[in-house]
Amino acid sequence: MHSEASSSIPATGPSPSRTTSRSTGGPPRAVTRPRSSGLSRGYAATSFPTWVLSRSTPSARESCGTGRSGWRRISVRPRSVWSGRRPVREALPDRYRILLVIGAGLGLRQGEALGLSADDVDFEKEVVHVRRQIKMVRAKLCFALPKGRKVRDVPLPASVARAIRQHMEQFAPVPVTLPWDDPTPAETPVEAKHRRPRTYSLLVTGRERKAINRNYFNSYVWKPALAAAGVIAALDEGSADGARVWEPSRAHGFHALRHFFASEELESGESVVSLARWLGHSDPGFTLRKYSHFLPRAGARGSAATDAIFA
Repeated sequence: MHSEASSSIPATGPSPSRTTSRSTGGPPRAVTRPRSSGLSRGYAATSFPTWVLSRSTPSARESCGTGRSGWRRISVRPRSVWSGRRPVREALPDRYRILLVIGAGLGLRQGEALGLSADDVDFEKEVVHVRRQIKMVRAKLCFALPKGRKVRDVPLPASVARAIRQHMEQFAPVPVTLPWDDPTPAETPVEAKHRRPRTYSLLVTGRERKAINRNYFNSYVWKPALAAAGVIAALDEGSADGARVWEPSRAHGFHALRHFFASEELESGESVVSLARWLGHSDPGFTLRKYSHFLPRAGARGSAATDAIFA
């Protein structure tokens, strides 16, 4: 990926200050926000994917008005970040790096990222249509609706759009045909019609130009990159049966990128209702319960409003 794309991944980890500006105008203002000590229950503080970053990554989001689609456009400014470890993005093979950008920059689940088609990305309207995922049924791959069987739209930041364009220049989308919803043989005409194969031009495929099996990706691509970056221990080759035994790394899984996206949106002042829609949560209350500790400066806005009244 070109150097420009390296600044397309939002920054994480300790961030003593942010520079933000709203579309109402005015110069950017620095806001001090202490980073929360953790994500949701079951995820340690290390779930913040500090390890994904290159040495030139954005540390702040800046509203730049509204595009034709009505989405709030986001641009970012690069900064130098902690580089005690080799960033995971740099440890990933080139063809897979865009998945990290999609996870951290759009909040897609792993199956949704693997099933993303070039036709789902609307560069003009600055939106990504999340219409499907790749899931496994009895060890076989198929296309299916996203989790909860709900499609959704997610705003496309300019930096993520650039990274996707650059990826497509290097790795052209590949038409992939898979059954729909269930790869097992149909037993009725209705099942046959529902499960008939569909073809989509996927943004990311394996070296054999096929859909990516998430188990293969996690074991042979993602975890080796984590190990190369020093995030987890190297592969234990000492298993008696020759199995690949990795250090348990749930906190560093691909899903951590989705948590990061959610935390960044809330810390930048986005509403819980909007975030729930972008994440595909049916209940904004669930989103609030899961990420409420990321809401910036709870109570500060109300206090400021009261102070303004009695000033």
